[in-house]
Amino acid sequence: MKFNVICTTAWALLATSAGAAEPAVAPTAPPVPSTYLARLAAAGIPAGAAAVVVKPLDGGALNWSANDRKPMNPASTMKLVTTYSALNLLGPAFTFRTEMLSEAPVLGEALRGDLYVRGGGDPKLVIEDLWLLVNRLRGFGIREIRGDVVLDKTFFEPLRHDPAEFDGEEGRAYNVGPDALLVNFKSIAITFVPDPVSKVARVIVVPEVAGLKVPATVPAVDGVCGDWRGKLQADINDPMNIRLRGVYATSCGERAIYLGALEHTNYFGAVFRALWERQGGTWAGQVRNGVVPTGARAIAVQDSPPLAMLIRDINKFSNNVMTQQLFLTMGAANGEPGNPARGGAAVRNFLSSRSLDMPELVLENGCGLSRVERISVGSMGNLLVDAWKSQWMPELMASLPISGVDGTMKARNVPTGAAHMKTGLLEDTRAVAGYVLAASGKRYVVVAIINHPNASRGTGAHDALIEWVYRVG
Repeated sequence: MKFNVICTTAWALLATSAGAAEPAVAPTAPPVPSTYLARLAAAGIPAGAAAVVVKPLDGGALNWSANDRKPMNPASTMKLVTTYSALNLLGPAFTFRTEMLSEAPVLGEALRGDLYVRGGGDPKLVIEDLWLLVNRLRGFGIREIRGDVVLDKTFFEPLRHDPAEFDGEEGRAYNVGPDALLVNFKSIAITFVPDPVSKVARVIVVPEVAGLKVPATVPAVDGVCGDWRGKLQADINDPMNIRLRGVYATSCGERAIYLGALEHTNYFGAVFRALWERQGGTWAGQVRNGVVPTGARAIAVQDSPPLAMLIRDINKFSNNVMTQQLFLTMGAANGEPGNPARGGAAVRNFLSSRSLDMPELVLENGCGLSRVERISVGSMGNLLVDAWKSQWMPELMASLPISGVDGTMKARNVPTGAAHMKTGLLEDTRAVAGYVLAASGKRYVVVAIINHPNASRGTGAHDALIEWVYRVG
């Protein structure tokens, strides 16, 4: 950043030192985003804690950078590295398959043995998809399962995941870890709907979880919404017995808490049991992990939407666990179980094949929910330039949040539709990375990252940078 200020001063000195006998025309000083710099300073963010690159894609006049080679924690903008790699390594039409199988006979509407469910790493096997699988199982003529439900998760290696490790919020849905048989993001939505006539808020749980205890209502009160979560005094220490000891303000309207506290296998078993019994099925067995026998036949199959659609959810809404599923799947592409090391190697090999040299790149889970992941804004900018030139540019760009329209850019103070931009947010990080269409019709790659305790105050600086590119570019 200091370089640009020095350059501007140098241009001014050059103009004033020209001899009077032959007036000189001073070259135009390179544009500098002064509002961006001022907002950084006002936020108490030093120049060394902020990195920027602005690159023209089609002959635009702006080409500006600061700290462009410095390794930075990119937060969720790292999802761009993962999703662009996946588009190339797996293909935009790639789908994930989940299967229900058995080697047991079906006699008199009873499956006389175990039901196997084989996961294929689907990042978006939502409750509606599991309902379809259950429906097909019933359509196969099965009403009773006389065995266990055995989950085959060998598509991924067994993974150690502590949901409290990152920030201590083990019950929050954004801390859910990956699983080869991930269902509904392992999430439970507890929605509060005010009923002013009855002076209560109705409590609605989705999906239905067999054995889960939650109060049907909480007392409703007048007054401001404020810290509605705190006022509920929710106790989720026992995730199967959720207690709500507080009240809910009617002025809050409808709100939801998303929990991810149950372990993957137990979550699948409880949700499957609820769906199965709702469809009139019976099952007295247990849920456990295992491996599908060689001779098992397929009874029901569910394929995911194509990858090009899945990455829209990943990038527009910054879904962490979906990204990790994708990262691990790239590591399983050669027939070996997916793990972070193989996923990272697959990404690095792809980047190398595109001549994208990133010596500073550190990958942990590919989603940016990490204290150790690193990339420079220069490397991220180069990746976005490469993506712009690739055959999968439309798919990647369509996955990005649009300023003023949707996703994590919907409420930003940026001209509507001007930016297709992935955002990133951690306690000490703010980041944006994507494409800006200037008022001139020229398009630019813009990447900006702040790593500093005051990063939360830097969002306005990033908005000012995007505005500057839109206005001046």
